[in-house]
Amino acid sequence: MPAQRPRPATAMPPTPAPAATAAPQGVDETAWLDVIHKMDEVYSQLVADEIALEAKNAELEQSQQFIFSLLAAMSDVLLAVNHAGEIEETNAALCSLVSRTDAALRGTPLADLMADDDSRVRLASALARTGGAETGTVIELMLHGGDGTTPVPVDFNVTPRLDRTGRRVGHVLVGRPMGEIQRAYHALREAHEALKQAQAQLVHSEKMASLGRLVAGVAHELNNPISFVLGNVQALARYGERLQQYLGAVHEGHDAAQLQPLRRELRIDALLRDLPSLIEGMAEGAQRTAEIVAGLKRFSAMERETRQTLDLVPVVQRAVHWVRRGTAPHFAVDVVAAGPCPVVGDPGQLMQVAMNLVQNAADATALRGGDPARGGDDQTGEPGGRLTVTLDDDPIAGQVHAVFADNGPGIADADLGRIFDPFFTTKPVGQGTGLGLSISYGIVEQHGGVLSAANRPEGGAVFILTLPRAAS
Repeated sequence: MPAQRPRPATAMPPTPAPAATAAPQGVDETAWLDVIHKMDEVYSQLVADEIALEAKNAELEQSQQFIFSLLAAMSDVLLAVNHAGEIEETNAALCSLVSRTDAALRGTPLADLMADDDSRVRLASALARTGGAETGTVIELMLHGGDGTTPVPVDFNVTPRLDRTGRRVGHVLVGRPMGEIQRAYHALREAHEALKQAQAQLVHSEKMASLGRLVAGVAHELNNPISFVLGNVQALARYGERLQQYLGAVHEGHDAAQLQPLRRELRIDALLRDLPSLIEGMAEGAQRTAEIVAGLKRFSAMERETRQTLDLVPVVQRAVHWVRRGTAPHFAVDVVAAGPCPVVGDPGQLMQVAMNLVQNAADATALRGGDPARGGDDQTGEPGGRLTVTLDDDPIAGQVHAVFADNGPGIADADLGRIFDPFFTTKPVGQGTGLGLSISYGIVEQHGGVLSAANRPEGGAVFILTLPRAAS
């Protein structure tokens, strides 16, 4: 074949540089500019979308970190399982409880953590019950402990876990080991029992303090009937000697003429007439002594309260009597009552309330006019302190009112809000426990009543005791 001859080199026309203004053949220049503009818009949108995507990723990381921090900080154990009952998510509290890592727990059947068959049955039943329910159920399960031998009771709340379409995809179990709850409940119960014992001891201490203030009055009350009984016993001893002498003459066979002078000399007839009154007086004195002792035993006893229907008027009168006999013999008290005031309550407790109110009035008015130990005027000897107790029965309102109004200095405005607080007292150190009004307030409240304090416009303090009226 003949060799091809090379073509002569020809000059190629130069390639024009692309220009924004150069339009392809057959394309209008305006259309080309629109295409370029759209490309710029698409690029700008891509840049904006990329920035927004980065911001969303940052927010997602923050949310994920926040959720992880919450899971790590939870003291309750958390379990998320799929529809097959396999663990998908846990928290640090559960890992610590069962002494297993999160990686080791993921994908493990939840039933493998159960320590007994009963827990497995309860778990399966709970998962089935909450299949389509919106609210969860509470069950107690026994889990394997960290040592692998000691089961740990856990109180779980089981709720269904749904996807965005509302379809159930698993369950969430949140629980707390019952050991912590039992320990907390045990500590709470011990604290409650200690508080009850302390309260009972405080009430009893206040009773004993009130009882101690009555020693002088009690001694005086017991002295009268005992002295009367002793005097009658001495008289009976003398009468016995005279009767023994007369009966000796009778047994010796003396006739009536011989016995008559002896009978007149020994005053046998007067002796026989006096015997019934002596015996009756001794019985009355013994009965009075027994009543005083029984009343003191009821007042100082720490037994359960006994509620009964009673008249509040004699209760207040006895309280006034004891206080005046004990520590305030010169304290003037007027008890005003139009009639009986029936209430239902414990007579010993109500008398303790009345005694505290009367004693406080006596102490508050002790400085009025003279010697605080006498509560009276040093010049005239008249009592300076006075208390008026007005009792009123209101059948329409179903209440009984007892108003204790004294003529003392009253209650300071700053103390009115604290007057019934425990251990609050305005008395000097050693003269008050600060428990009398607090305990009285509690007793009245337990009886369904109200105890309030105020100042009288004319001066002095007033305490108002309101109790429910006993049904007829």
